[in-house]
Amino acid sequence: MRKEQNALSISKFQQPWLSLVGLTEAGWQGLAADAKQAVEQASLLVGSARQLGLIPEISGQQRLQWSSPLQDGIDEVLQHSTEMVCVLASGDPFWFGIGATLSRQLPASAMRCFPGPSAFSLAAARQSWPLQDCLCLSVVARDVDRLRSVLAPGQKLLVLSEDGSSPSVVAKTLCAVGYGASLISAWQRLGGSEESRYSAVANQWGDVQVDALNTLAIECIRDHSDNILPKLAGRNESLFVHDGQISKREVRAAIIAYLAPQGAEVLWDLGSGSGAIAVEWLLADNRNTAYSVEQKESRCHNIKENARRFGVSSSLHCFHAANMDVLADLPQPDAIFIGGGISAPGLLACCWAALADNGRCVASAVSVEGEAALYAARERYGGELTRIGVERSEALGRFTGWQTLRTVTVWHAQKIVDSKSLNSKGEH
Repeated sequence: MRKEQNALSISKFQQPWLSLVGLTEAGWQGLAADAKQAVEQASLLVGSARQLGLIPEISGQQRLQWSSPLQDGIDEVLQHSTEMVCVLASGDPFWFGIGATLSRQLPASAMRCFPGPSAFSLAAARQSWPLQDCLCLSVVARDVDRLRSVLAPGQKLLVLSEDGSSPSVVAKTLCAVGYGASLISAWQRLGGSEESRYSAVANQWGDVQVDALNTLAIECIRDHSDNILPKLAGRNESLFVHDGQISKREVRAAIIAYLAPQGAEVLWDLGSGSGAIAVEWLLADNRNTAYSVEQKESRCHNIKENARRFGVSSSLHCFHAANMDVLADLPQPDAIFIGGGISAPGLLACCWAALADNGRCVASAVSVEGEAALYAARERYGGELTRIGVERSEALGRFTGWQTLRTVTVWHAQKIVDSKSLNSKGEH
């Protein structure tokens, strides 16, 4: 059925009717001949006020300025599918541009693209940075705190700004996480006659405003702060906001290993506590998504703050509710962690039924009743049981002794697909 639908979509648009043309600050003069032809042949030209202002008037051509919300403008564009339409974009339309949005609503056969040099390419060239060594990001209509998750000593970042105040906001974010020594260059109006640069160290940027059309080049340099955000699971509890309800770092590292994040996957974190498991899951791959469920409102506040601290707020969805009250409304999970409420009637059965094929389920307990539920889970669904005991050194007068932490029992299992049953279903 899916193949037939794709074939119908393609046949409807046998010839491209929509052209995407990438502009730089050089405007009309900076376009190649084929891009100019695409603009001239269009009966409808679409873009922002600034972009349309860069193109000379063409007799008989209708112009459409993007409206807000953007989808209203896209809907109007789609109504012109029997005409030749040209949509103007900045630089490369498919790099944080309108091309990505349109491609979710149109087949590739409906469009042709004439990309210009992206702001990333231009900024990298000005910096003499190999583009393949840079991490390219955008804070346009996105949370600046997401930068926290990608910072590393020596990392080179290229960042599309929201407006002229973005560099100042970014600089303050860098200072908050121990990267105040980073060098920031704000490249303004790249590729045009008014191109300029303003550079300063993050901790000296202050409230300086630059041109609204700017791209940041950031060389990440750590200052002498001890506020280090490690890259691997098992991050120190002190980095999280919590009320004591948090898995210890040694145990958390093992749980993340059992959850086995692979990328572009969904996690249910039930009885989330501080949200540390969800945060570590999201930091494993920036395409992952996590849904935290927690009954205590104060802990929900902690979960959201931890998501902000680690730059994963946009991917962590927190629900203030009992586990069983919201599971039916969540997207299918690829992995589930049950950190609280494992002995609740029906919870594990509901989770296992919802889990995707080849998904992983992990649960932990510290009580006798919780352990009993884990033993029952192994009997019913298979998997393995592990007991994790941790001892940490601490001062004992003038000496050093060992403090034993509460032992944690962990059950983990994978929902294996029966290939025989799959084949039998296929035959029908």
